[in-house]
This record gives sequence, structure tokens and C-alpha cells, in this order.
Amino acid sequence: MTARRLSFGMSPCPNDTFAFWAALHERVRAVGFGLQLAELADIEALNRRATGDVANRLDVTKLSVPALASVTDDYAVLDAGSALGFGCGPLVLRRGSDHRATLESMRGARVAIPGERTTAFLLFRMFAGSDFAFVPMRFEQIMPTVARGECDAGLVIHESRFTYADHGLACVADLGVLWEEATGCPLPLGVIAIRRSLGDDAHAAVSKLLRDSVRLAQLMPDAARPFVRQHSQEMADDVCDRHIALYVNDRTVDLGDAGRAAIDEMLRRGRSLGLLANGRSPWRGDA
Repeated sequence: MTARRLSFGMSPCPNDTFAFWAALHERVRAVGFGLQLAELADIEALNRRATGDVANRLDVTKLSVPALASVTDDYAVLDAGSALGFGCGPLVLRRGSDHRATLESMRGARVAIPGERTTAFLLFRMFAGSDFAFVPMRFEQIMPTVARGECDAGLVIHESRFTYADHGLACVADLGVLWEEATGCPLPLGVIAIRRSLGDDAHAAVSKLLRDSVRLAQLMPDAARPFVRQHSQEMADDVCDRHIALYVNDRTVDLGDAGRAAIDEMLRRGRSLGLLANGRSPWRGDA
């Protein structure tokens, strides 16, 4: 039987290219379904596409939790492929010469953010509030913008946590630490969601496909490396490796009860604060 190819969206970050390399190169397969890479873009671009025109939505896509909150009628979260963990949170950075060392002391500052639908921005508003001037931009532009003094602070994600000191920047707060202290849960940075209309068979098949893809990459990291390097631009190999080690973990293989609870808790807190759209459960089979 010919596999149905589902449109797939992911980021070019090393954790995604590593985790999904095998599925996209058909090194692993699932009965009846495969994936066709339809969009390779930063997370906020994927969020915008999923929350925009219904006709333009992908079959399977990576999403931030705030974007997920808006589309739970259309998408359900898969048990494999997510980025969750401890010690992997977004950072709030300032210039080294700026002595405002707390979130409270930075109120009123201009803050560069990687997008209004990102988990990072949701966490910032949860723990720092909204008394700031927010300047959205692509995530790779944030540290240079802060270093030049064009913004007072920056909210950074991905590999920036390993390289910010090279830009003369200092950390004001690790929002992941604040989340972990407040909830005891791993931090849900991004999830993989599938359109509900595709049905139970697709949901099960794609979950297995992504789970097998992550496991094979973990068993054969050197085989995945060329695909990772192809999309990591000028990122050094050691930074790629640290990035993958941090963001690809047991919860990427399977969310488990703790991963599911963390996503539910973020949705609950965001909705109770009026920061996220109200909606149904993100899990297939739930009301």
C-alpha cells in the first residue's frame, strides 16, 4: 500500500533536524503514512501558519503552546517529537554594562522577543508582567540587537543560552527555572501536533514514526549529523551537540504522564491569567 504523505512543518534548529532526520529520509516508516517536509521555518512562522488561514494549515507541525491553545479544535498533540525538559528555559538577557539585574528593575524596558505566540513570551508575561515595550523579531537577531543597545533586554531561546556571553551579554533571569520552581513540571517549549480530521490511524502512525525517528537518531547520531549541519548555518559542532543533548530527551521519545501534565498545566495557567485562548483539551479523545 502506498503511504499517504502528510505535509510537515519544523524548525531548522538542531533538535528538530536531529529528531526528524530519519522520518524525513525514510530511514524509518509507518504503515500507511509518511511525512513530506512542507515548511522549514522558525517557530513563530510555524505558529503564524497554524493560527492563520485554515486552508493553509499543515497536516503535522511543530507549535508553541500559545499557538496550540488557539487551534485545539483543529489539532491534537502527538506523544512523540515534543521539546520538554528541565534546565532548558528561555533566558532574559541584558548588556553586561547594564546593572539592572532583576526582572523587577527592568520594568519599562524595551525587550526584544522571538514572537508573540512563543512559549518564551508566554513565560515572560507570566513571571514579569506586561509593563514593557515588546519588540518582536527573528530569534537570531535578538542578541545582536541587545548588544548594539537598540533594545534594553532580549528574550532568547535555542542555542543562545550557550553563546550569549560571547556577545557581551549577561543573564537577568532563566524563565525555565522560574517555571520549574512554580510548578515542579518540565518546561514544554514546543509540541508536535496533527490535524484531528486525519483520524485515529494517522495519529497512531505518525506518533510511532516520530518516536522511531528520535530513537534511530539517538542510536546513530553520526548518520543524522550531515542533515543537522546542513540547516544549522554557522553554528559550531559543539554548540549543535549541546543543543541536541538539552532539547532531545526521553520526553521527545514519549511525553509520558509528566509531559502531558506539563502541557496541561501551561495551558491551565495561561488561560486562567487571560494570556491564552480558551479551548478544548489538546489530547485526542478528550472532550
